[in-house]
Amino acid sequence: MPKETAVYTHGHHESVLRSHTWRTAANSAAYLVGSLKPHMKVLDIGCGPGTITADLAALVPDGHVTGVDHAPGILDTARATAAERGLENVDFAVADVHALDYPDDTFCVVHAHQVLQHVGDPVRALREMRRVCKPGGIIAARDADYSAMSWYPRPPAMDDWLDLYRRVARANGGEPDAGSRLKSWALEAGCTDVTGSADTWCYTTDEERAWWSGLWADRTVASSYADNAVRGGHADPARLRVIADAWREWGRQEDGWFAVLHGEILCRK
Repeated sequence: MPKETAVYTHGHHESVLRSHTWRTAANSAAYLVGSLKPHMKVLDIGCGPGTITADLAALVPDGHVTGVDHAPGILDTARATAAERGLENVDFAVADVHALDYPDDTFCVVHAHQVLQHVGDPVRALREMRRVCKPGGIIAARDADYSAMSWYPRPPAMDDWLDLYRRVARANGGEPDAGSRLKSWALEAGCTDVTGSADTWCYTTDEERAWWSGLWADRTVASSYADNAVRGGHADPARLRVIADAWREWGRQEDGWFAVLHGEILCRK
């Protein structure tokens, strides 16, 4: 496939949106929030169902937020999210981060959450993000690093899950270990003032384990990820069911703990 193209590994199955709609600026963009000013014009790339986008719009009440996504169908959900919040300073559009349809120096902040791991050319994507950012503005990105995910207890099939997911994601043209590569990609894209950081999601209460294990068990057998795993010859349905069962087994453990490490970058233009 051309370098700039990639298949979005997760898709927008209900089990995926269960995770995406949980995301907020507080739990997914805290590294950026302190830099926002009320007047700012923000571009939120890969906005999905719009929960982070809506939070960003509320944080720039005198400014404006544009949420864009490569998948047109999810934007109706994003618009409904903003409407439910009564937000009028936000709009949504279809876009490709490799070729943004905006003039140079348009936005004060260009933000991408869990996007660069899924694109074919993250360096080109960051160049585009930098291009549409105003001088003195901020390019912000946050991505998980699957190689650094950690959990306990360790049902053997969950190790199989991690190996399988990383192979499927790479076969789709993405880089599942993007979090640790963000600073390197930003420097290659021409960013010179880059601050790197890290943060985690951690799931350990009964409710958190049930939610996290349930959505991954369902995603393993019923999402675009599952379809890509089978079509690509990486796993058969029986193997996926074993992995899903392991997720549910982990979720039932009173001492269960799971941490997702994220790399983050703030680049000043």
